[in-house]
Amino acid sequence: MRIVVLAAGIAALLAGGPAFAADDQALPPQNAKKLSEIIAKVEQRTDFRYIKEVDWDSGGYTVTYYTTDKAKVEITYDPVTGEPK
Repeated sequence: MRIVVLAAGIAALLAGGPAFAADDQALPPQNAKKLSEIIAKVEQRTDFRYIKEVDWDSGGYTVTYYTTDKAKVEITYDPVTGEPK
């Protein structure tokens, strides 16, 4: 019986681990632009075709997109001003 309780306790701790790890990630500042505003700026760029990926770290939003001639473009945007760095 003790083994079952111990195994259940370990399983519960392991299952909750990712939830605790998510709290350690950096968040955008309180006065940051909405991500939708930054995406709208990207979509208005010359020869824009589609967005492949958007990443966040403490340095800003990194947007990866492709142009109509299939060129890959990566731009990091300041979260507060919404302008490219």
